[in-house]
Amino acid sequence: MSQEPVDDPVRTAVADGVATLTLDAPGNRNALSARLVAGLYAALERAEADPGTRAVLLTHTGGTFCAGADLKEAREGTAAPLSLAALLRTVVAFPKPVIARVTGHVRAGGTGLLAACDIAVAGPGATFAFTEARLGLAPAVISMPVLPRVDARAAARYFLTGERFGPAEAARIGLVTLAADEVDAALEPVLDGLRRGSPQGLAESKKLVNREVLETFAQQTDELAALSGRLFGSEEAREGMTAFLERREPRWVP
Repeated sequence: MSQEPVDDPVRTAVADGVATLTLDAPGNRNALSARLVAGLYAALERAEADPGTRAVLLTHTGGTFCAGADLKEAREGTAAPLSLAALLRTVVAFPKPVIARVTGHVRAGGTGLLAACDIAVAGPGATFAFTEARLGLAPAVISMPVLPRVDARAAARYFLTGERFGPAEAARIGLVTLAADEVDAALEPVLDGLRRGSPQGLAESKKLVNREVLETFAQQTDELAALSGRLFGSEEAREGMTAFLERREPRWVP
């Protein structure tokens, strides 16, 4: 087994044909900061280059899988919607299957990262929410991997209300593949099946199931990244992000 330095925001451990990438910035709720995104790219590059790796398992430390955008960076004007779109597309187009192991909270942009994965297993401690509208934003960029996978009526409800929901509901609407009381036990047959796949067979099969998602990225990335950038720069979003960071209600709440 190989192990990356513990101070890396994305730690990698490789064993039995599976590269486990652990989001390890719990103090920032594993938000998609520039540093964490760079760490993800580096870890994925290593996994792609390793001929012995059949699949990537994406998991996390702490109680949050991924909180989405780093709001402190976003409030400072360094949000990069095109960068997020590129990361999500990289996961979707990655030539090896990417499996999400979720035992904590998933919010906003984190749901996009989750939806970009090929298979997702969520434990009883997982919760999910599309919170963008409550911040003066919209789930613009993340809609590209989310909407092709999620039930349309459920997407309308949760995009608009920002309600929190659990793993069983996430499985029902298609955001995750499976809700399980014992996540690691549920993952065993999945990982065993992937280990038995040939590199070519896995890559070509993945292209088939992700064709619609990749077409969405090709057609909508520029438009949705521009929308996201405009919203992040708006007065309402600044108020929404500030209110969230100050743990108060934004001024539009009655």
